[in-house]
Amino acid sequence: MKTSSRKELLRTIKYFTFTTSAGVVEMSSFTLLTQFSSFPYWSRYLVALVLSVIWNFSLNRRFTFKSNNNIPIAMLKVVFYYSIFTPISTIGGNYLVTVLHWNDYLVTIINLLCNGITEYLYQRFFVFGATLDSREIIRHKPTDLDHLL
Repeated sequence: MKTSSRKELLRTIKYFTFTTSAGVVEMSSFTLLTQFSSFPYWSRYLVALVLSVIWNFSLNRRFTFKSNNNIPIAMLKVVFYYSIFTPISTIGGNYLVTVLHWNDYLVTIINLLCNGITEYLYQRFFVFGATLDSREIIRHKPTDLDHLL
């Protein structure tokens, strides 16, 4: 396997590992809200989604895509993605749960899977595509005064 192919495979595995942990965050918070609140489906899902997005973005930017791009710009790009994904998944999920009487957890898992796959492609090629592996490890650079210390 070529080095670049191996690197992409490892990047993909890392992404989905971190995304799985974000799924745990989402499902745990969704379950807690389901068990201990009387909030409607859409609000439970929305809170859980926001928590998982924050978790997932932070981990994947640093460890999967190793990007040193401008964080606010990267976050704005992710906000753009979620400005489309969130209404579709929230309204669609709420319709499936309240009108068609699908199981809350099944709908949330379907949304998780759709989110994980589409967000990977979006982040890999649009958000971090030009800055993949650009994060530099800060190393101590000797100065003229180091010999005095």
